Amino acid sequence: MSMAKVLSVNIGTKRELREADLGVTGIDKRPVDGPVAVAAPGPRGVGASGVAGDVICDLRHHGGDDQAVYAYAREDLDVWAAELGRELPPGVFGENLTTTGVDVTGALIGERWRVGSSLVLEATSPRMPCRTFAGWLGERGWVKTFTQRALPGAYFRVLEPGSVQAGDAVTVLSRPEHGVTIGIAFRAFTTEPALLPDLATVEALPEYDKRKIRRALERRGASAG
Repeated sequence: MSMAKVLSVNIGTKRELREADLGVTGIDKRPVDGPVAVAAPGPRGVGASGVAGDVICDLRHHGGDDQAVYAYAREDLDVWAAELGRELPPGVFGENLTTTGVDVTGALIGERWRVGSSLVLEATSPRMPCRTFAGWLGERGWVKTFTQRALPGAYFRVLEPGSVQAGDAVTVLSRPEHGVTIGIAFRAFTTEPALLPDLATVEALPEYDKRKIRRALERRGASAG
């Protein structure tokens, strides 16, 4: 396996997109020269991106401390490029960090990474596909296709601020023992709700995801009763 590292750091600018709820989006992220500062942006609904200079337009659904940084593996982009028959440059999925040599979707919820010399990130949750993502890529049935493939990439919170640039090493500092990966969480939230009980005690999940899980399990209990 190649050395785990950041291939590119990508930031977005505001652009119009018909499919976006607000009519504008920051999903169009492009590689930039570093170093780029990364810090906790603040709570959801107030804080935007944790990556300096990166634009997030819809603060209701994106950004905030638990979605401060989004990472996607170059290896998974290559899978999609082959399947879709098109080039997929770094940042095209709206990811801030395009990585290589590390299994992003296989990261455990609560897994901690050191990126470069000082930045420490903690995996929080999978990315969920939406109309904006589908409209940006222009692929028919994209939300369903992305969901079925279950290669969502991961959101991270910032535990220790720092800077990041292309070529920075990614070191896995710690992994919790619960065994719930980003990929498992994605499937639990989408196609395999039977997995939701496995997520109920995962401490590092965002509070809004914990509430969603509790409501789903309560509904299931009520229907079973």
